[in-house]
Amino acid sequence: MSRLPVIFFGHGSPMIALETNETTRTWKAMGDAVGKPKAILCISAHWLTRGIAVTAMAKPKTIHDFGASFPKALFEKQYPAPGSPELAMRVREVLSPTPVELDEQGWGLDHGTWSVLCKAFPEADIPVVQLSMDATKPPAWHFEIGQRLAPLRDESVLIVGTGNIVHNLPAMDWGDRNCAPYEWSQRFNDYIKAAIVEDAPQRAVDFESQGQDAQRSVPTPDHYWPLLYVLGARLPGDVPTFAPDHIEHGSLSMTSVKLSNAPVANTPA
Repeated sequence: MSRLPVIFFGHGSPMIALETNETTRTWKAMGDAVGKPKAILCISAHWLTRGIAVTAMAKPKTIHDFGASFPKALFEKQYPAPGSPELAMRVREVLSPTPVELDEQGWGLDHGTWSVLCKAFPEADIPVVQLSMDATKPPAWHFEIGQRLAPLRDESVLIVGTGNIVHNLPAMDWGDRNCAPYEWSQRFNDYIKAAIVEDAPQRAVDFESQGQDAQRSVPTPDHYWPLLYVLGARLPGDVPTFAPDHIEHGSLSMTSVKLSNAPVANTPA
């Protein structure tokens, strides 16, 4: 298989796992375009640790890491993809000398991973490994870890980050999914997209330079950091495609980006 793309999914609410809409159809088209990689390495907003860990079990469990207010059907949702101890060992190797813990039973696949993959790769027949994010480290460190993962793209491994460029739950208009974005959320989303189009990752790393727009759009960094891993794994010649590309509830960016060496015409307005 030729070099695989690297993808950031704006994953939104876990409820999307039960929905069929334009976003899920676009994710499925993205998965179809990738084909069947040897394995998927996922960096999810929902696995924060001290130090780095990687799932190393043969059969990762489906983790329902959300509140009891969600419907029973969501808790019953399973994504029984196999794991890959082999890929876990390879991840440890490429990240050396940084220590990487092999997690053989504690974690699994959290909803940041399976709510996306159940749409993009619904057969659940591709091995999936999750990499945790060290919550004690600054943005530049997360970007650098992504750079060190980039060789996996030439080894038939699909690198995926899932989170949101803009993720401010308290500010969301819960009653109107399709309301106009807040001005600050649209400005910040557009700023990050422009940094990606112009291949200026340092601007994304230094996102806090955007002042109040950044503080409102990224009140906590957990959902933003996965994007930095994806940008770190970008290689020369990669061109971005943005789809889906919208903001829901005013302050939840569903913008996703695929970086691949296939030329495309899609750029932000």
